[in-house]
Amino acid sequence: MYPALPKSYKGLYPFKIGTTSYIYPAGYTQNVKMLAPYVDEIELLLFESAPDSLPSNHEIKKLLLLSNEFDLTYNVHLPTDISLSDPEPSIRHTTMETLKRVIDLTSSLSPSTYTLHLSYEEKGFETERIKNWQDRLYSSVKQFMATGINSKMISIETLAYPIEWVENILNDFNLSVCIDLGHLMVYGFDMETVFNRYCNRTSTIHLHGVENHKDHLSLDRLSKEKSKIVRGILKRFKGVVSLEVFSYQHLKDSLTFLEKLWQCMKTSITI
Repeated sequence: MYPALPKSYKGLYPFKIGTTSYIYPAGYTQNVKMLAPYVDEIELLLFESAPDSLPSNHEIKKLLLLSNEFDLTYNVHLPTDISLSDPEPSIRHTTMETLKRVIDLTSSLSPSTYTLHLSYEEKGFETERIKNWQDRLYSSVKQFMATGINSKMISIETLAYPIEWVENILNDFNLSVCIDLGHLMVYGFDMETVFNRYCNRTSTIHLHGVENHKDHLSLDRLSKEKSKIVRGILKRFKGVVSLEVFSYQHLKDSLTFLEKLWQCMKTSITI
């Protein structure tokens, strides 16, 4: 028997609070059953694109029933083992087909967003190499959007490179942004600068602790300085905040830490 969270956090914040579908070492349905009474939204981690790794149609129906029963919403993290920037055109085409298949599979769940990685997999950072990568990405995203995808439903996640590298893609195709604050911390980007630049198009924030260049830890591992910055960002955000951790203890500690952080914020506002 898996341990339940000690209290519900539904409706506690101006933003929706959520977490991932892999808190317990079990499948999607079991995780959602355990988490649904306690959070507003669950990030369905569809990291692997192989058909047998994705939820079945039957499981999607179960997830929809749980959504209705617990007043729960979902967002979907699209597969990360495929690439829209691969040098091989046939692989990029297969990636587009796979992404579309996953979106169609989960569309009945009415996700708040589909988070997409535009990964930089090149070996080197020469200007020409970056430009070729950008050109391949632009072409792929253009073709992908032409299939009828609602562009605002696709949120491009901040990764190991400056998100400005794909800003023309964001602008030209009217895409949303997923600001992963943990990634920004790990890779040395300024959280406030990124949030200020993209807050109006940010649908979701991924939040997790960082320590010694390791991320996806519990929030209580954040330094006081970083906690203060995170607090200021959350104060201005009304979308979905997904605690992107992958264990019960990290989630429990993160929820407790976030609640204390929020109480400090309310106290400072009162003063």
